[in-house]
Amino acid sequence: MVANGDTADPERLRLGEADAGRVAWRRWGPYLSERQWGTVREDYSPGGDAWSYFTHDQARSRAYRWGEDGIAGVSDDKQRLCFALALWNGRDPILKERMFGLTNAEGNHGEDVKEYYFHLDSTPTHSYMKYLYKYPQGAFPYEDLVTVNRARGRHEPEYELLDTGVFDEDRYFDVFVEYAKAGPEDLLVEITACNRGPDEAVLHLLPTLWFRHTWSWAGGAAVPGLRRVPGAVRADHEGLGTRWLYCDTDAPALFTENDTNNERIFGSPNVSPYVKDGIDRYVVHGEKEAVNPAQTGTKAAVHHVLTVPPGGSATVRLRLSDTELADPWGEFEQVLKARRSEADVFFEGVVPDGLGEDERRVVRQALAGMLWSKQYYYLDVERWLAEHGADPLAADPRVRNSAWYHMVNDEVMSMPDTWEYPWFAAWDLAFHAIALSMVDIGFAKAQLELLLRRLYLHPNGQIPAYEWNFGDVNPPVHAWAVLFVYELEKHRTGHGDRVFLENAFHKLMNNFNWWLNRKDADGNNVFQGGFLGLDNIGVFDRSAPLPTGGRLDQADGTAWMALYCQNLLEIAIELADANPVYVEQAQTLCEHFAWIAVAMNRIGNDNQSLWDEDDGFFYDVLRLPDGTATRLKVRSMVGLIPLAATSLVGGWVDRRFPELVKEAREFVTRHPAVAVVAAQHAVGSDTEGGHLFALFGEDRLRRILARMLDEEEFLSPHGIRSLSRHHATHPYTFDVHGQTYGVGYLPAESDSGMFGGNSNWRGPVWFPVNVLLIRALLNLHVSHGDTFTVECPTGSGKQLNLYEVAREISDRLTGIFLADDKGRRPVHGDREKFAKDPHWKDLVLLHEYFHGNTGAGLGASHQTGWTGLAAVTATLFHLVGPGDWATLRAEPLS
Repeated sequence: MVANGDTADPERLRLGEADAGRVAWRRWGPYLSERQWGTVREDYSPGGDAWSYFTHDQARSRAYRWGEDGIAGVSDDKQRLCFALALWNGRDPILKERMFGLTNAEGNHGEDVKEYYFHLDSTPTHSYMKYLYKYPQGAFPYEDLVTVNRARGRHEPEYELLDTGVFDEDRYFDVFVEYAKAGPEDLLVEITACNRGPDEAVLHLLPTLWFRHTWSWAGGAAVPGLRRVPGAVRADHEGLGTRWLYCDTDAPALFTENDTNNERIFGSPNVSPYVKDGIDRYVVHGEKEAVNPAQTGTKAAVHHVLTVPPGGSATVRLRLSDTELADPWGEFEQVLKARRSEADVFFEGVVPDGLGEDERRVVRQALAGMLWSKQYYYLDVERWLAEHGADPLAADPRVRNSAWYHMVNDEVMSMPDTWEYPWFAAWDLAFHAIALSMVDIGFAKAQLELLLRRLYLHPNGQIPAYEWNFGDVNPPVHAWAVLFVYELEKHRTGHGDRVFLENAFHKLMNNFNWWLNRKDADGNNVFQGGFLGLDNIGVFDRSAPLPTGGRLDQADGTAWMALYCQNLLEIAIELADANPVYVEQAQTLCEHFAWIAVAMNRIGNDNQSLWDEDDGFFYDVLRLPDGTATRLKVRSMVGLIPLAATSLVGGWVDRRFPELVKEAREFVTRHPAVAVVAAQHAVGSDTEGGHLFALFGEDRLRRILARMLDEEEFLSPHGIRSLSRHHATHPYTFDVHGQTYGVGYLPAESDSGMFGGNSNWRGPVWFPVNVLLIRALLNLHVSHGDTFTVECPTGSGKQLNLYEVAREISDRLTGIFLADDKGRRPVHGDREKFAKDPHWKDLVLLHEYFHGNTGAGLGASHQTGWTGLAAVTATLFHLVGPGDWATLRAEPLS
């Protein structure tokens, strides 16, 4: 999806050079995490309590094992040398070197960052980046945030930084950080601190350079070094070579070591008097002996003390280069201006004509957030297990991820959120690739390939889920993302990357077979899977043993597998165009899908089927140990996922592969149960646009859509809810052994601790599943045409075809971020600051999910991962007209 993106602007030329391996333009980027403390990687506790083992309070004094963090930071792509911002306002008890937030136990709705920062801009090669951090001039309310949030219950809202009053009278600094590349190894930095308050204010600004600690662990590397040289700080590293950090002022440089302060953390002697928190102790606490007078070390900061007048600003310039420069500043302003301008040109090629200024702003910030959320992720699981005293070759359920000893993560990866979720998640990453493909197809493909590599994919075929439990199960959307990115590149350039597609197909087939063998307990094509990314959506924790015993047949798990079949079928057909060996695999996948469709449509009065004829909806089925079964009648996204499993195969297949079509028809004729489903126009039915693959026919489609488009059920002003509002007055309950389990409509945050209590699928709007539903509606529109209409909203009397329904949902989603005539954006709720203040009103936070009634942002506040799909919803229907989707599906592009 791109507007005019094939023009050869300078950024696209850099992308081409990087993709071809000629110039390493992506070598340096925003690859520094915003939180390394409290992660599984850094957890060496016996009980696996990651949040308590390595805390924010310890982070300033304790060296990390597996990564680094910082504010507005950058590093090389192996995070050997890091650069970030440190600040002190003269009142805080500690130097501000990293973002502060609550742990899972401290927050009344789980972990949450309590800072205001914004990813304003970035090009895909990071030739230009811009970041904003809002730093209070008063003492940062660390204790207040912890105390008040900890005292609040799950039915109360979170206590945010704006609520503390620390921004009253605008007594804060806007600290803008801009990066511009003069070359792939030559990074210009401009930091501008704006005093928004009514009085003169002092700011200690400390741009900091340091090496990731790699030298004291078993088998560690040689110790690198920083030292003061005339006009610069010199950095020497055996793998990275030499770098020079120049600063345009004569501010003093402070040096220490990136080593743990053992005295503070463990009560044992320090090897050296110069430790990780030395600069903090020097600046904040006046301990002059805490920094090295010899001006050498592995961590250094240039200490500026800026007095900024009210309404005024102060600027500091730096340059990090692999070249010793006689004049670092001669071309500085020229390069910075050029990169800003080139970023504008690049995004003009991304954003289609017809978008308003506010929509353009949202798209650019959404994509900037995606690009700023690339993080270096390092974890050698075998080594990690050995350091825990576990035998890497003997899976021990008491040790987290012990069955994943083969994994070695050592790459830049797209994070769901670089503070709240600073680790990859499999199904999140698939959606990230969709948004990233708008600006960087090469990186999007590389991310999808990554989880399919032998160092990630389990030998049994399972794709790793996320670091808290690699063995958990996420929805199998990887094939859909692979196909989408492949087809997008093919549409843009006229040729597809068949090597990428074929490589992915073989590994995805391994994963598909893992699903068949592990998640279909009875072999009847009805699938389980556990929580499947929808955390607390069920009556019970779907990843835990059921309190009733037995098992859960999942409507969403079965539908996800149907979609998986469809996507692999489409890939096999595409590959068969050049290699007929794939025709038989396509036929096998077609038959797999047919049997899943039969299972989804099975009808009976014994509550054995997923479809409820009376309600006109799909439900999970609880199968009890005594052989009985009952439907869990919760109207949720679980019952809408079967709609998402809708795909089209172009009519060109009939001409290109007549034997495939012939054998498919013979298969249908040979199996009466399949024939019944096919007669409902579900399995491979012929349509004007080709062959439609869906899990149900027109009658069930209308019944499901009637619920989905009902504003009293799923259709909110801001997209499709994850749970029907019907359950606000009709909660579903289920009694087990005297205990009542229930699901009610919760449009905001969760009221339970299920899956950490930090997300909620019982009412809010989530972008990823909404985008899948939009895709399905577009496919169904091609199949059914303009004459097939439904009421939208249900009961309104307004008839729309399915293209128009898809556009309506997309507009509602995008509207979450758009300002109304009073300047209010639904995402910001009732926050006056964001509506009226000129320094806040154009800033967008891309939250994890959104209030089911108001659209207010919830969950992780910088979830620029799958919510980056806002860039897709804002542009899609400016690029794809009513007939365009059909045209795209009608013929192969080759």
